[in-house]
Formats: sequence, structure tokens, C-alpha cells
Amino acid sequence: MNDMRGEREAIAGLRDQIGAGLVGHARLVERLLIALLAGGHVLIEGPPGVAKTRAVTLLAAHLPGDHARIQCTPDLLPSDLTGTQVFRPETGSFDFIPGPVFHSLVLVDEINRAPPKVQSALLEAMAERQVTTGGVTRALPDPFMVVATQNPIEHEGTFPLPEAQLDRFLLHLSLSLPDAATEREILDLVEAEALAPAPPTVAPLTGAQIRAARAGVARVHLAPVLKDYIIRLVTATRPGGAVAGEVEHAVSPRGTLALAAAVRARAWLNGRDHGLPEDAEDLAADALSHRLVPSWAAASEGRGGRDLIAAAQAEVKPW
Repeated sequence: MNDMRGEREAIAGLRDQIGAGLVGHARLVERLLIALLAGGHVLIEGPPGVAKTRAVTLLAAHLPGDHARIQCTPDLLPSDLTGTQVFRPETGSFDFIPGPVFHSLVLVDEINRAPPKVQSALLEAMAERQVTTGGVTRALPDPFMVVATQNPIEHEGTFPLPEAQLDRFLLHLSLSLPDAATEREILDLVEAEALAPAPPTVAPLTGAQIRAARAGVARVHLAPVLKDYIIRLVTATRPGGAVAGEVEHAVSPRGTLALAAAVRARAWLNGRDHGLPEDAEDLAADALSHRLVPSWAAASEGRGGRDLIAAAQAEVKPW
């Protein structure tokens, strides 16, 4: 994979640059880069103040094209995302004014505060990389990536994402509050940023570099035994599987494809031309947990998607 040396060095520089502006979020940075390389979208869930927006802003500063942030509120309209037709009296015609979704990286902040119509408008953009308005279909930029955030501790005035929308996210990340040592590092970092000028940044990635890196990711080899392991993890949630009794709706084939794509991207990031079972084990919860619906009995016991995927991993072994 020597032909990918330049792209890998660029991605490594990007990982270091983003990581320098965050504390205790190496896993988050890796997941964002995996989604970028796999051409997928990310949903980040966590309490306020854990650097969800900061992480995406740092990523956006090093990517090509324009970037946009959408702050979701209950009164948001679909046209606020996709754009609108404006009548021009001087020409007697309508012109289309693109909305913020026509950017390379779109941060959708507090997505569960957007009403269902807005969430549906985002669905086509995420799944098809296009937007249809006024009977006209318009392609979105390449690359195109959506990173959405949501706050798990406030439910008043929110609209839970439907399963079809959740399934469009390659990865669903769950962040928690930092420990005391990490909190001290955060305090020191913020104080240092206030007192000293920002360090020099690496050059932003180009669209050509991202496309070349994605081509390299697509060539990463998954051995038949690894593919079988991924499939056995997914089918463990289906009738007859290890955790089927606690699952109302099982993981679809899109989950298999998502986990395989994420495994390839993680292997490429680590300088390998082949995936390993460790890649699938590490990514399974982030790639699969949001694609299933726990049964009423499991939910009543406080067992969520991550608990069920962990239980499946305990039963399903790579070999």
C-alpha cells in the first residue's frame, strides 16, 4: 500500500491536528475519520459540554469545500435545510437558493429538536447524496458528510429519530463526562489557547486526496472468516440468534455493509491492507447498536442497543 503513503500521511496529520485541540477524545477523532473515509455519516450523542461541536468544527477546518452548521429548533422548516425558490420580478422566473445542506460537511446540532418533516428532508440528502425541490433533483457536493449531535438528557420539545433515519448513520457514538484528570487537562488546554496564539495548522485535505484515500479503503481485503464473523454478529439479533429474544426489530443488511465498511476504513487508518477481527470487535457497538430496537422486556430492564450488541459479542466469537 505504498501508493497510499501520501494520503495516509495527510490523514495522519489531520488526526494529530484535531487531537491536539481535544482532550480524551482519541476514539471520537478516529470514528470521525473512519466515517469520512467510508463515505458515511455520524451521530454523536452526549451531554452538553463534552466537545461534540468542537470536534466537528476542528474537522471542518481541515476539509475541502464549504461547511455549514444547522442549529435545530422545533420551528425549523425543510426549506431551511434544502433551500427555497425565490421569485425574481425582473425576469419573471424563480431562482433556487441552495440551503445549508449544499455543503461538504454539515453539522446538524441537536438533530432531535428538529420536527419530523425536517428530519425527512435530511433523509434523502444522507441516503442519496441529492436533494429534490420543486420537482428538480440537485446533486450534493463530493465529498458530502453529515455529522449530527443530540443531547440524551433533555426530552422536552424533542422528536426522537425514527429507525429509518438512524439507519442512515454509519456510526452512532456515545460520549460521557470526563474524569477528574481529563477535566484538568481540558482546563489547561483552554487556558493555554486563551494565552497563546494558535499553532500552525496542516494544509487542508483536497477532494482528490479524500477520493484517493476512499479508493484505497475500498481495496482493503476482508478474509472470508472475517466476513462470516461480521454476518454472525448481525444475525445474532435475528430470529434464532443469541440475543433475538431481547430484540423487537433486528439489524438489517445495511448494518452488515456499514460494519464491513468501517472495518476497512479502520484497517486503512492503521496502515494495513486487510481487516482484522479486532477491528470488527471494536466497531460493532458503534456500527450496529442504533440499528436495532430492544424488546419491551429488555427496555424495561434498562438494556439498550449497546447492551444487546455486547451480549451478542460475548456469544459470537471470531473463530
